[in-house]
Amino acid sequence: MRRAGLLLFAAVPVVATAAVYFLAPSDPADSPARPPASAAQSARQEAKDRAERERAADDAVIAGLPPGLAAPEKKELAQQIVASAENSTLDWRSAYGYIEDIGDGQGYTAGIIGFCTGTHDLLTLVERYTEAHPGNGLARYLPALRKVDGTDSHEGLDPGFTAAWKAEAEVPAFREAQDAERDRVYFDPAVRLAKLDGLGTLGQFVYYDAMVFHGPGTKADGFYGLRDRAMREANTPAEGGSEKAYLDIFLDIRRKAMRSGRADIDTTRIDTAQRRFLYDGNLKLRTPLVWAVYGDTYRVS
Repeated sequence: MRRAGLLLFAAVPVVATAAVYFLAPSDPADSPARPPASAAQSARQEAKDRAERERAADDAVIAGLPPGLAAPEKKELAQQIVASAENSTLDWRSAYGYIEDIGDGQGYTAGIIGFCTGTHDLLTLVERYTEAHPGNGLARYLPALRKVDGTDSHEGLDPGFTAAWKAEAEVPAFREAQDAERDRVYFDPAVRLAKLDGLGTLGQFVYYDAMVFHGPGTKADGFYGLRDRAMREANTPAEGGSEKAYLDIFLDIRRKAMRSGRADIDTTRIDTAQRRFLYDGNLKLRTPLVWAVYGDTYRVS
């Protein structure tokens, strides 16, 4: 992914207090009463049960909806459209071995979805892959990947990491791992949330592409931050709003977010692709489909 809102947790020093306790023990009457352990456990269990009930209710809603972007032919189309913007090709499978530093401050960008060494998702991919396949060709780089996570540094990765990535991309299991991580982190959450928001196939793709580019972050320029801002300006279809109007506002907000970091950034993945589909009224993302990205025209029959 190109951008991601990373949650960084600072280490908080632990202060020893045992000696203070013995010198000046606190009066239990001065301290707020703590709920019994059983009460706290009960509250946690109740919250967990409530979350599970809500998820089950959402699952029931989704189960009653058309597959939309999750239909095999639409999912294939989605990967082609994303690949046209990420790798300037419709052959998205050719990008398993792609890796380079594109100078965006995220370190190396690699693979079918643009996993980055600086945005945690590439590290997670390699960690999960190594857990399932110990001794793979990327495992020895895990200490370096952990060290550079959150930065644009190549320390410990050069000169061998790019060659190791390309070699591992020839292994079917690593290709499957890339597919699985793409679905787990980007595709499935985006499509699920779009369906709950009442969006059709095009809207589901709009969410997915935003998730890929901006990352699943909650900050203003992360996917969830963009969605929150759009929902403050317009009702989703699930809230009774117009699907076209809501998506138009979402794309406006996303375009501004892209330009906030780099005023000269190319936004044609919105302007002459997604916006074109929207203004054509193609909310079901029907084919044949024609769009342009970075001045190149693409067609899918």
